[in-house]
Amino acid sequence: MLCVRYAVVGKLVGAVVVAGVLVAAVAGPWLVGLDLAGRAVGDSQGAVSTSAVDEVTTAPLPGVTAVLAADGSTITDFYDRYRVPVTADRIAPVMGTALVDVEDSRFYGHGGVDPIGTLRALVTDVSSGGAAQGGSTITQQLVKQTLLQRATTTQGQQEATADTLARKVTEARLALAVDARMSKSDILTRYLNTVYFGHGAYGVQAAARTYFSVDASALTPLQAATLAGLVQNPSADDPIAHPDVAQARRDVVLHRMHDLGDLSDADLATDLATPVATTPGAAPPQGCAQALVGGFFCSYLREYLTGTLGLTDQQLDDGGLTVRTTLETGVQRAGDAAVVRTVAQDSPLAAVYDVVQPGTGHVLAMSVNRTYGCTGEGCTSVDLPTAAARGSGSTYKLFTAAYALQHGYTASFTQTTSDPYTSTVYKEDGGTRGAPYVVRNAGHYPETLDLADALVESSNTFFVGLEDHLGSVEGPVREAQRLGLASLTDDDAQQVIDGEQGSFTLGPLGTSPLDLADAYATVFSGGTQCDPTPVTAVLAADGSPLTGAGGGAVDTGEHCTPGALPAPVAHTLAQVMRGDVESDIGTASRARVAGHDVAGKTGTTQGNVSVAFVGSTPEYTASVLVFDPDEDADVGGFGGGKSAQIWHDAMAPVLAAGPTADFPAADRQVLGVPEGGDCPFTEGDLGLVC
Repeated sequence: MLCVRYAVVGKLVGAVVVAGVLVAAVAGPWLVGLDLAGRAVGDSQGAVSTSAVDEVTTAPLPGVTAVLAADGSTITDFYDRYRVPVTADRIAPVMGTALVDVEDSRFYGHGGVDPIGTLRALVTDVSSGGAAQGGSTITQQLVKQTLLQRATTTQGQQEATADTLARKVTEARLALAVDARMSKSDILTRYLNTVYFGHGAYGVQAAARTYFSVDASALTPLQAATLAGLVQNPSADDPIAHPDVAQARRDVVLHRMHDLGDLSDADLATDLATPVATTPGAAPPQGCAQALVGGFFCSYLREYLTGTLGLTDQQLDDGGLTVRTTLETGVQRAGDAAVVRTVAQDSPLAAVYDVVQPGTGHVLAMSVNRTYGCTGEGCTSVDLPTAAARGSGSTYKLFTAAYALQHGYTASFTQTTSDPYTSTVYKEDGGTRGAPYVVRNAGHYPETLDLADALVESSNTFFVGLEDHLGSVEGPVREAQRLGLASLTDDDAQQVIDGEQGSFTLGPLGTSPLDLADAYATVFSGGTQCDPTPVTAVLAADGSPLTGAGGGAVDTGEHCTPGALPAPVAHTLAQVMRGDVESDIGTASRARVAGHDVAGKTGTTQGNVSVAFVGSTPEYTASVLVFDPDEDADVGGFGGGKSAQIWHDAMAPVLAAGPTADFPAADRQVLGVPEGGDCPFTEGDLGLVC
C-alpha cells in the first residue's frame, strides 16, 4: 500500500513541472495569458526536433497516385490509404466550423495547447492514478494523427497512441511548435486532410466522396456535422453501418454549433428533425487487380516505374503522383474483346495480344483472355504479355532475312531445297559433331523459291538453307537483338551462337510477346528501334515533373535508335510481308483488313505447342501468341489460324476508326530487281510496291 502511495505521489511531483504553470495560468489569467501558459510546457522540456515539426507541417501528405490512359481517362489508382488532399478553398467553410465547434472551440485563441483542457485532464489523471485523458486540441490531434499514420512499425504506432503522460507532453510540445509555424487556417486544413473518417477514407475529400458522393467543397451543414462527429470514433459512429448512432453523434455537433452561435434556432430545429442520410460512393480502384481497363498493362507499367525509372513502391502508393501512360483505351478494349472471341476465358489456352507504336515504342495495349489479379478459373497474376513462356516459331525468319539482306543477299536470292532438307553446316543437337540437322516443312512448298516468297510462304527448308549459306547463326541472332528482341538475352544469344543451333531461325526459344512486337515495330517504322515504354509523364503532387534521385526529372522520354535497320531494307521487308496477309500464297489471310496495308508473319513451334502472328500497319504493330501456360500441349492449328484471327478481330475496329497510311515502296536494289523490271511475287497476286 505504501508503494502505491509513493507511486501516486511520485507521479504528482512529475506532473508539477508541466501542470504548475497551467495552474498559475488558471489562477491568474490577468498575469499569464493562456497562450503563454501553454508555451511554458515546451520551455520546461527543451527544444523540439525540427524534423518532427517538419513532418507535421510541411511533409507532403500521402495521397492517391492517379494512373491515366493516353486520353486522360482513369486506368486505376495506386494507394495504401484513400486520401485526396485539397486546398482550403476546396473545403466548404461549414466543415471547418463544425469541426472546431465540437473538437476545439478555443482553437483560434490558444497557441496549440489549451491550458484549461489540459489542466482538467492532468488533475483527473493525478487524482485517479490513471493515464492522461482528454484535453487534446485540433493541433495536438494533428500531431497524433501524423505520427500514427507515418509510423512504419508496430512499436511506432503504439508510441503514437500510448495513454501516458510522457506521450501527452511530447504531443503538446510539438503542437506548440506547429502553432508557432503555421497559421490557424493552415493547421485546420492540414488536419482535415489528415484525419481518418472511417470506411477507408482519410481526409475530408475522401470522406465526402465516400459517404455523400460529393466533393468537400459541396458539403452541406448537415453533412459537415455528420463528418465532424466521426473523428472521435469513426467505426462506432459510421453513418452507413450505424445511422441511428451517427445521428445521435451528429446532433451533439449541431447543438454545439448552436450553442456557439454558428447555427440558428430555426436551422437547429430543422436539422435535428432530419435523419442521417448517406449516398455512399465507391472508393476509387486500387491497384492493378482493380484496374478499370488494362490490368496486365498496369502490372507492366508498375514494374517499369520501379524497375526502369527507379521509383519506390512508397512513392507510388502514397506520393499523390499523376502517371500519364501510353495506353489507348480503344485499342485495349478491342484487344480484350478479340482474345476471348477466339479463345474463351475458361480455356486452358492463353491468348496474348500486345500492341506497340512503330517509331516511338509506346505500348498501346496488352490483352489476355484472363482477368488480371484475381483467383480461380479465368484468372492469373502472371504477366503473360511480357513473359518469355513459349517460342514464336517462324516469326524468327524475319531476323534471318533482315541480316541476309544487309550482307550480300537480295529478296530475289533463289535456292532449291529438298523436303526434308539436310543442313550442310548445322548438327541435330547443335555444336559441330554428330548427325546433321534435318528439317521439314509444315506442308507442301515448291523446292525452288526466292527469299521473298520463302518468307511469305514460311518455308523451313529455305531458311535453314539460307543459314547454311550464311555459315553461322551469329548474324541472325545479333540482328534479332539489334531490332529489339530483348527477351533474347546476351547469355541466351551466346549459348545459341556457341552451340551453332541451326533451329534458331525456326523460333524455338521462349519469347516475350511484347519484345517480339517491339522488334517487328523496328522494321515497320522504317528501321528505327525504340525500347518499349508505357509512360509519357510522371508528375509530383503539385503538378511539376517528378524529380529522380539525381535531381533531374524522371526520364519518361522515348529511347529510340534511328537506322538500327537501314530504311531500304526495312521498307522492302514491310512490302514483302504484306504478302503473308494480302497475297494468295501467304499464311495469314485471316488477318487481312480490306482497304488497309497489313504486313506480318506467322509462326508455329514444333508440336504446335504455340502459335503466333505479328502483324502491322504503319501505325500499329501487334503480336499474338496462343499457348498453354501450364504444359506443352498442342494448341491446334498454325499461326495463320487463331493468332491471325485474333489480330484481325482486334485491329479491324481500330483501323475502321480512321484512315491509315500505306507502307513506303520497297527498294529495287534490295529486292534485286533492275530498273524498269517487274516486282517479284510471281507466285502470288499482291502487286508489291517498288
